[in-house]
Amino acid sequence: MKRRICREYIEEIERLENSIRELEEEIIELRMQLKRKSEEVTSLSIENANLRHKVEMLKRREERLKELLTKLNIPFILVDEEQFEDVDVDLEADLED
Repeated sequence: MKRRICREYIEEIERLENSIRELEEEIIELRMQLKRKSEEVTSLSIENANLRHKVEMLKRREERLKELLTKLNIPFILVDEEQFEDVDVDLEADLED
C-alpha cells in the first residue's frame, strides 16, 4: 500500500516537473518573441522619424522655391492634386487624323 501511494506521488511529481519544464520553454520563447517585436517597434520608430524629417525638409525646400520664384517675378501655378480626379483620355481619335 505504501509503495503504491509513493509511486503515485513520484509519478505526479514527475508530471509536474515536466509541466514546469514545458512552461519554462514557453516563457523563453515568449521572451524571444517580445524581444523581436521590441526591436521591430524600435526600427519602425526610427524609420518613421527619418521619414518625418524628409517630409519636413521637402516642405521647407518647396517653400524656399516658392519664395525664390516670387522674388524673381516668375509666374507659376500651384495645383492641389487632391482636388483633381484622374481622367482617362482616348488618344485613338487623334491618331486616326
